Amino acid sequence: MVHVETTARLHFGFGNLSLAHDRLYGGLGVGLAEPRLVVDAEPAKTVRCGDSEARAYTQRACDLLDLPGAAVTVEQSLPRHAGLGSGTQLALAVLAAVARAHDRAPGVRERAPALGRGGRSGIGVASFEKGGFVLDSGHPTALFTAEAPAVGEWEVPSVAARHPIPEGWRFLVVVPDAPPGRSGDDEDAAMRRAVTDADPELADRVAGIVLRRVLPAVADGDAARFGAAVEAVGRLNGSWYAGEQGGIYRPPVGAIVESLTGSAAIYGAGQSSWGPAVYGVTDAAHVEAAREAGAAALDAAAVEGEVLVVSGWNHGATIER
Repeated sequence: MVHVETTARLHFGFGNLSLAHDRLYGGLGVGLAEPRLVVDAEPAKTVRCGDSEARAYTQRACDLLDLPGAAVTVEQSLPRHAGLGSGTQLALAVLAAVARAHDRAPGVRERAPALGRGGRSGIGVASFEKGGFVLDSGHPTALFTAEAPAVGEWEVPSVAARHPIPEGWRFLVVVPDAPPGRSGDDEDAAMRRAVTDADPELADRVAGIVLRRVLPAVADGDAARFGAAVEAVGRLNGSWYAGEQGGIYRPPVGAIVESLTGSAAIYGAGQSSWGPAVYGVTDAAHVEAAREAGAAALDAAAVEGEVLVVSGWNHGATIER
């Protein structure tokens, strides 16, 4: 039996959504120590899996690797479609588990497109590989098409910059009880509409923040500067998505972020991907205050939910027999 353990990630936004610039997308995000996804697999003559989504990935992995089957169990799962990267982590964990169970190399980066992953953002694949803070290189804008490409007809964006997340940093994660974020065809259609209408001036502003604020802050290990910078990136991204999600942040994220920004323990807050997960950047000295701020933010938004304060993750997935 092969045991694969991977973790959630935060997605702070993209560097560019405008067709007026040479490079499209270019995501930035971090790997988290929690919550975690755990998948076990062993060789089998047929595909056996009790989780419908994992079963589909198991079948696809067997097809890609020319294998007769595998028995796959999802022992621990991530919140689905909450903005924490559950789809990519599940796909890659299943692929890695099935491959290793049959003594094959997973080749997750090369095979991720055939699993329908890594089409826009490379953060999930890079996080599975090595964790850390990641800025990916995006795609040439000339490759953008009005219709979605067929599954597998793309390459995962390469890693443009990676830094270890400082040991003293912490991330508040608030997952409100709210409808799931966009995924699948709905997400693809929303992204294509956003790209078609995107203001190129916002991309210039985002680029300046990433170059002059985000990257220096993570390189220097300054959580306060980093939090403020990624919050600024998220707000500008929200302007691109406002027509698709009903504002800079989707409900009830706006109320939660507004509450968090009033806490001295939170250096920056925003929406991870399509949400509804909300992040806050803090440090080890403010863990309890950050957790209290998260609970207060849920109360302010009049919703229930889960509150975590976790470390960054610099190691990628573990794959063990």
